[in-house]
Amino acid sequence: MSAYPSVHFLLSADHERQFPGDSGAEVAVAGRSNAGKSSAINVITLRHGLARTSKTPGRTQLINFFELAPERRLVDLPGYGYAKVPPHMQAHWRELVGGYLETRNSLAGLLLIVDARRGLNDDDRGLIASALRRGRRLHVLLTKSDKLTRNEARQQLRHVAGELDPEATAQLFSAVSKEGAEEARHALEAMLGNKKPGGSGDRTTGSD
Repeated sequence: MSAYPSVHFLLSADHERQFPGDSGAEVAVAGRSNAGKSSAINVITLRHGLARTSKTPGRTQLINFFELAPERRLVDLPGYGYAKVPPHMQAHWRELVGGYLETRNSLAGLLLIVDARRGLNDDDRGLIASALRRGRRLHVLLTKSDKLTRNEARQQLRHVAGELDPEATAQLFSAVSKEGAEEARHALEAMLGNKKPGGSGDRTTGSD
């Protein structure tokens, strides 16, 4: 059964004027192309196929809005950093996503999807800085943790957490093993409810 029984695709937007009404609360899912955004959305919502997955990086070219419940939305942003996307498309994505992040009053927080094998890159750090500067809550999912040994995964989590602002949190996540799915769901709910994910200021979730 889905964690959100009434979750459904709402609309895709290629321009700010196509965004749904700016009310309630929504959490955006952002990250580098091929980091596992769509898979994470499907696992967190327990709805297979809600977000389309692809082995081709750069497949998500629009901002996709999903309604979790009335006045509660999950927003799939286009992935960044894929070099084979034409420059004009990259520029359009930057303008589209930048406009969304700058103007969306209902944006309560961001789930940043990062491949655990690679850690944070400059694009990730720029997005983190921008989100925190605007007072957005931020939670990092270190995806594909099943590709690492348990020790490697823990080390990477500690390393990434050490780079984050105290207001941000991080955890390990795997769409294959479902590691961290419940923690990610709690973080999502906390952001939608405008509460700190992970309790009283914990910077990492999960145990050693």
